[in-house]
Amino acid sequence: MHSTRFKTKEVKTVISKPDKNKLRQKRHRRVRGKLSGTADRPRLNVFRSNTGIYAQVIDDVAGVTLASASTLDKEVSKGTKTEQAVAVGKLVAERANAKGISEVVFDRGGYLYHGRVKALADAARENGLKF
Repeated sequence: MHSTRFKTKEVKTVISKPDKNKLRQKRHRRVRGKLSGTADRPRLNVFRSNTGIYAQVIDDVAGVTLASASTLDKEVSKGTKTEQAVAVGKLVAERANAKGISEVVFDRGGYLYHGRVKALADAARENGLKF
């Protein structure tokens, strides 16, 4: 017969789930070591949050943002998140073209090239940016 007098404790192991944002930042740092924007061919950087999407055209040599657009702009605030991303891509391309920028290096910010990031990139390409 089994004695119930001595009970053993169950030890539960906790498997930690990796933080998605930390992994994205790690990917972004790794990619940023390999690409840089210049005055001739600046970097088109994308940042995606839960509520919006932001795009900047950056000259890394001078450390200057040459053009930007986001869902905070009045022209973009309507529609679904993907529609907003398309509008941001179009707007940032128009603003870059107005400053004489036609070629950029695309920096997806550690995000997968899918969904909103892809929609923004396609819209920027359709409106005159080459990358």
